[in-house]
Amino acid sequence: MRQRLAAEFLGTFWLVFGGCGSAIYAATFLAPNVVSGGSVNNGIGFLGVALAFGLSVVTMAYAVGHVSGAHFNPAVTIGVAVARRFEWRDVPGYVGVQVVGGLLAGTALWAIARGKPGFEATGNMAANGWGDLSPGGYSFVAVLCAEVLLTAIFLYVILGATDTRAPEGFAPLAIGLSLTLIHLVSIPISNTSVNPARSTAVAFFNGAGAPGQLWLFWVAPILGAAIAGATFHLITGVDRRDRDISGEIEAEDVTVADGVDPEAPR
Repeated sequence: MRQRLAAEFLGTFWLVFGGCGSAIYAATFLAPNVVSGGSVNNGIGFLGVALAFGLSVVTMAYAVGHVSGAHFNPAVTIGVAVARRFEWRDVPGYVGVQVVGGLLAGTALWAIARGKPGFEATGNMAANGWGDLSPGGYSFVAVLCAEVLLTAIFLYVILGATDTRAPEGFAPLAIGLSLTLIHLVSIPISNTSVNPARSTAVAFFNGAGAPGQLWLFWVAPILGAAIAGATFHLITGVDRRDRDISGEIEAEDVTVADGVDPEAPR
């Protein structure tokens, strides 16, 4: 479990640092235009930020996915537990290290951003929100619907891509591309959460009203993930709710060929 939690911590840190960092530092980058005397935007824009979030998941899923399952997201952890792909007893530990990893990444992003003269955190730091805190001015209801729907779709992709019948080795690509598409849809709506740890990571460095709206970015993603976890078997016919997912080895499953004497005291 220690290695699994460390992997979740590292993966969530990288997701927040890479994804939110691209939004904070690189989405808009004005450089002087010597020809016109004005400036030109060399930033990566919404497309670049969406790719950064997707790539952060892809890279860490390949790096540590075989250790922890590469959740990096409390909503994903709860959703796969609802789907009976994960033990409920391990959920608190996963969620705890995900939040801590995200907060440390948010702290690092804030510390680096302060190194630029004139930097003002208020309204920045890639925080999520509705109304005045929504990039496009979307309402509470619009943000709620988007976050629930998109998180549910994200979980459907995760559950399907990691099924034993899916092509081997491609799950991180499918999941990362799905997260990229989700950001392309919803950055203007809510700055895209679908991940409570990501939202928590930067909300308290925002300097505006993000902490007061943070609760929605816990409730909506978890609700969407739970819906997907509860209905995946109905949509796909893949029902694994009766499987043993504890990972515990029974005595009768151990043989001398495994290098263990099944009769030896444990």
